Amino acid sequence: MKNNKTVIYIGLLAVGLLLGWLLFGSSSNEETEHNHNEVSETNQMWTCSMHPQIMQPEPGDCPICGMDLIPAESGSDGLLADQFKLTENAMALANIQTTVVGKGNVDGNTLKLSGKIAENEEANAVQVSYFSGRIERLNISFTGEEVRKGQLLATIYSPELYAAQQELITASSLKESQPALYKAVRNKLKLWKLSEHQINQIEETQKIKENFPVYATVSGTVTEKLVEQGDYIKQGQPLLKIANLNTVWANFDVYENQIDLFKKGQEVLVTTNAYANKEFKGKVDFIEPILNTKTRTVSLRVVLNNKNDVFKPGMFVTANIERVSRSNDEVLTIPASAVLWTGERSVVYLKTNPDQTVFEMREVVLGNQIGNEYEVLEGLFVGNEIVTNGTFTVDAAAQLQGKKSMMNKQDGKTMTGHEGHLGMDNNSKNESDHTYMNERLKVSGKFQEQLKEVYYDYINLKDALVKEDSKGSSKNATTLLSNLGKIDMKLLKDEAHNHWMSLIDEMKSSTTSIAGSQDIKTQRNHFKHLSLHLIKAVQIFGVKEKVYVEFCPMADNNNGAYWLSKEEQILNPYFGDAMLKCGEVKQTIE
Repeated sequence: MKNNKTVIYIGLLAVGLLLGWLLFGSSSNEETEHNHNEVSETNQMWTCSMHPQIMQPEPGDCPICGMDLIPAESGSDGLLADQFKLTENAMALANIQTTVVGKGNVDGNTLKLSGKIAENEEANAVQVSYFSGRIERLNISFTGEEVRKGQLLATIYSPELYAAQQELITASSLKESQPALYKAVRNKLKLWKLSEHQINQIEETQKIKENFPVYATVSGTVTEKLVEQGDYIKQGQPLLKIANLNTVWANFDVYENQIDLFKKGQEVLVTTNAYANKEFKGKVDFIEPILNTKTRTVSLRVVLNNKNDVFKPGMFVTANIERVSRSNDEVLTIPASAVLWTGERSVVYLKTNPDQTVFEMREVVLGNQIGNEYEVLEGLFVGNEIVTNGTFTVDAAAQLQGKKSMMNKQDGKTMTGHEGHLGMDNNSKNESDHTYMNERLKVSGKFQEQLKEVYYDYINLKDALVKEDSKGSSKNATTLLSNLGKIDMKLLKDEAHNHWMSLIDEMKSSTTSIAGSQDIKTQRNHFKHLSLHLIKAVQIFGVKEKVYVEFCPMADNNNGAYWLSKEEQILNPYFGDAMLKCGEVKQTIE
């Protein structure tokens, strides 16, 4: 009986334990599972595919562009310390494109130079007066007027010529008795460019002419009037400058690190915005033997046939010249759009795995620029895949994830005006408003002032594009180009000089294209390229004031484009009134 009671107690205990587990154990598991899910949901963050700096704990709209937020990836397992990942959606929306690096022979590559048409000095002439007097009548009304050899240019009253005619009339009556005197008087008149017919007419009529004509000694175009009607002139004084424009010179500046890439006789293809679809052939005729110590350039000259009056002196032109290879070795080349510049280094972004959107920054050593590409001396190998479009966007992503980038130190900390700026929460100022202090090269204040003049010209150009004023844009671009040429490169040494050399040619090319066009779309397209290079210049050298780098993701057919501004307010130069406020501040340069 006692054993039966024991069995019953054990059974009841077992049943109680089972019920307890069912009631409380299940509840605990559910609670644990619920808490896990709740934690998981709580940790889920939402971001914008176009603005990865936006991180919010709930779905919604991007506060910058209004796009729907997407779930942010929760981890980056398997990535090295300096690697970071972009979503496929972000890649597509930012139009980030990559290119596989390959070797290419530099032969056949072309270099692009910007220049200007000038008169052929060998075909120029100065029309002078061979006797003194007063201009009674000037038959040339304006510069640009065409003249033919033998054409009457002016009529001059000359007291000394009047006296010489009297001497001729007197000597003609004595030519039998004093032939030497007679001959000397005639030769005197010949030296004053009177013709045999004019001299004989004076002698035969025995009449003195008060006014004498001046005839053109060459055919051509009047490029300058040096006198006006009524002026008193001296013997040998220039009256007019006349240019024969059947041939013209195209003068181009070549920087000293490019001199050995050219030689006399190289074939040149010249283009101008006035005839956008035409190419004109020529050859290098002259390379200046003396370096301009102020601009660190030599002048390269091309003679162009101009019998059809295509080229006008002062016209901007571009030359594509085949590069003379220094050796037959193949070199690595990459597109210029892939390169970002800092004060001390050049960087590209490497896609580390062809099957994943994982990137890392890579420093490179560059050689000469060949057209729109750079030679790579160190840092890349054949088969590397690099970002060639959307490079600024990738760099911004690297900065925001605390990885090595163009603007970051080696340890991943961004060089800002104050530490910890990247760690602000979403209630603080947007990441896009960070004030970056570049690894800037030290240059003279005088150079910075000269660069500031160029920057101010750029701002005027930008403002004209905002107003859709194509004529104003062309005018401001011409001023900008002039001030670019006035920058004294003797103020730069070593690294600074090399950086400037890599930028100025592209800036001149883009500015030349803007100045030579009256089409607002063409101007805006070249303004995009000018902006990228001037941004680099301001980052590297500084202009002693705050500059805002602004960005519109919809410009350039949704590829996005940058520009510089003196204020935070967005006034879009790529769309004008159509989308005046489209854009955001991406960077502030102090």
